[in-house]
Amino acid sequence: MIRYSFLGLAIACLGVCGYAYLERVLYQAYESREFDQALERSAAAAATSGRVTPIGRAVRPARNASGAIIGRLSVPRLHLSAMVREGIDRNTLLLAVGHIPTTALPGQPGNVGVAGHRDTLFRGLKDLRTGDEIQFSTLGGDFKYVVESLTIVEPDNVAVLAPSSENILTMVTCYPFYYVGGAPKRFVARARQVAPAMVATVE
Repeated sequence: MIRYSFLGLAIACLGVCGYAYLERVLYQAYESREFDQALERSAAAAATSGRVTPIGRAVRPARNASGAIIGRLSVPRLHLSAMVREGIDRNTLLLAVGHIPTTALPGQPGNVGVAGHRDTLFRGLKDLRTGDEIQFSTLGGDFKYVVESLTIVEPDNVAVLAPSSENILTMVTCYPFYYVGGAPKRFVARARQVAPAMVATVE
């Protein structure tokens, strides 16, 4: 009887995990498609107006708009791509990478902070290397970063998210990657912006 109880519990756990995985995959696919369509509409509107203006500005959602889409983060070498939305609450991190609200946005001077779960969208960061390129695409432009450092810190080390005079990107996730339960450390990848995407487009 106990054996069947454990079997039932295991099946229930698998069902919950499967549902969470499917929900995240569908959410990412939907928001990625919507983001691409928004980029296309923006390009079409720019072409129609016939004026040339630089892009590369930050597009900031309203501060009360928790969950608003910021853009798409990708690491080409790792084949990692994830939609980023505002906030780091539980619901946000179940579905997406979260932009840490107190930090800068791509296109703004300073430290852009993002966080993700080590066992979902940021699992691939375990293979990240210094020198890897990171692309952060937003409706305000595309921003390219190059990884400069990989460090392991304590969970309460907020210095990694401190404002900076340089344009940098800080990605944070729990560590070790394969730890069972609440991981005791934080993995921090710091990257420097190398392409501000100040390209001229027709508006």
